[in-house]
Amino acid sequence: MQIPLSFWDISLWLAVTAITLLITAELISPYYGQTNLLINKKKLKNAALITGILFLITVAIRIYGIIMTP
Repeated sequence: MQIPLSFWDISLWLAVTAITLLITAELISPYYGQTNLLINKKKLKNAALITGILFLITVAIRIYGIIMTP
């Protein structure tokens, strides 16, 4: 069975997820007064950073593919 997602789709999904997680992690910081949330901020920020790094890896793979094609 073949996955109906292409590499481009996965990269786009990772980009949108990383941006959403990073924005959420910054908006729930104590500076905005949202201290009563039940979200673990450290885990949220780590998930956002991991997703961002995965997106950058997919971009690097695409750049490598573009450079190495004859």
